[in-house]
Amino acid sequence: MARTYVITGAGSGIGATAARLLREAGATVVGVDLRGSDVTADLSTPAGRQEAVAAVLEATGGRVDAVIASAGVSLPSALTVSVNYYGVTELLTALRPTLAQSEAPRAVVVSSMSSLQPNCPPLVEALLGADEATAREIAEQLAADPQTGNLIYASSKRAISRWVRAQSVTAEWAGAGIPLNAVGPGIVTTPMTEELLASPESTAFVDAVVPMPLNYHQPPESIANLCIWLTSVENSHCAGQTIYCDGGSDVVLRGEDAWSWADATVGEYFGQLMAGAEG
Repeated sequence: MARTYVITGAGSGIGATAARLLREAGATVVGVDLRGSDVTADLSTPAGRQEAVAAVLEATGGRVDAVIASAGVSLPSALTVSVNYYGVTELLTALRPTLAQSEAPRAVVVSSMSSLQPNCPPLVEALLGADEATAREIAEQLAADPQTGNLIYASSKRAISRWVRAQSVTAEWAGAGIPLNAVGPGIVTTPMTEELLASPESTAFVDAVVPMPLNYHQPPESIANLCIWLTSVENSHCAGQTIYCDGGSDVVLRGEDAWSWADATVGEYFGQLMAGAEG
């Protein structure tokens, strides 16, 4: 039997590409977006999210095998935190019980390599604390200054990657046999990035912030195909990961050593071990 997918942000960009590829492969797809999709819904409001869930369950007949949550915006406004975080977490939480009934349930979230960039810790904590009113208030304060408004998007993506990591190993997700992961794209050539890449000057700025030594800017297929694999039956053990499919931005910005955070603990352990042996 063909798998049934729910894809948010299916009206354009990565979501539309994933929907097309899955349909071409014979899957059943129910897309969710503000326009141009199967279910019309506004994920920026609690009511809109509830309406989306109800419409999805009706459209799928109560059968969902996988969710690709790719809806997102990059505006320096409170709208960004509502769509990018709550539009993901509340929808996935509401669909999780239905998802758990599948023989091979899967879920993936489109985060961003911006989750690695400077952010606003109070905003991230408000998001993780499920306090949408406070999160929107902080975002509105940040948006008042162009210098801090750019922190909103990165904060929303840092928070969603942390939410995925925290939730992935819980009884509700791992315990129910549901791999939950995220992907972190670099600069994807979609309608969202058209303005960013509209001039040589703006493109140069983007490339300085998001260096991509491998194959430069990426087509939406590069992320859509990764999302499709993460939500396929073949993915049985990836859990809680944000997989940075970003042309190498993560490595350029963070360096080659992603492991030394554990060295102090290991060193302390062996120091105690040797002290005990000498005693």
